Amino acid sequence: MKDKVVIVSGAGSSGPGWSNGNAAATLYAREGAKVLALDSRLDAAEETRAIIESEGGSCLALRADASVSADLKQAVDACMAHFGRIDVLHNNVGIVEVGGPVETSEESWDHVIAVNQTSVFLACKHVLPHMIERQSGAIVNIGSVAAVRWIGFPYIAYSAAKAAIVAMTSNIAVQYAAQGIRANCVMPGFMNTPLIRAPLLKTYGGDIDSMLEQRDKQVPTGKMGDAWDTAYAALYLASDEARYVTGIQLTVDGGLTARCA
Repeated sequence: MKDKVVIVSGAGSSGPGWSNGNAAATLYAREGAKVLALDSRLDAAEETRAIIESEGGSCLALRADASVSADLKQAVDACMAHFGRIDVLHNNVGIVEVGGPVETSEESWDHVIAVNQTSVFLACKHVLPHMIERQSGAIVNIGSVAAVRWIGFPYIAYSAAKAAIVAMTSNIAVQYAAQGIRANCVMPGFMNTPLIRAPLLKTYGGDIDSMLEQRDKQVPTGKMGDAWDTAYAALYLASDEARYVTGIQLTVDGGLTARCA
């Protein structure tokens, strides 16, 4: 990854601890990449920038709502002006709202689809022209095993959005393969990150510790993964070592989806 330029959306953390976004941004920087950290909260992006720069890395932090086309275009333009190129687009931004088709409001549906699904479309729309010009690039989309499995609670909008990301990844991979551009999807299972805590407490009840314990028991390995498990999978797919890998879904779930029951 040395001297590659990576855009990471959702690069901040929604609470204390490592999120998929800030772990990925930090790992890319540790491997020598220059990172543009985007988040809807500038303070969260700045926290990631501070971590990277404290370790001697290079990072530019910007605020951007990934569901707003103008925000993403401005961010991509800023990346080109600051770094001069874009080698990797890491689409990580996402939110979780629990509910089935009856419980979920139309407003909640639209919001989850916009943040989790439309954001990927918009980021690719604005980044791909620069990759096409250089005939090179890698796109890593963060999906979820919820795209392909029932995982114990209703996730109708989230699951729909993540399933769409799988389909978009395959389409982009094939359409742009001859132009040196790869697209792959990481499919995390149960991960212990700040994002899961507030919405899942509504489903599991009790306190954080009891919720985490229940989640651990559902994983065949006996333990949830964490943000670094997702980040290392993304790092591989973004790197030149994966030069012949495109259009795949890399499942990172401790065996969750391999189990029948």
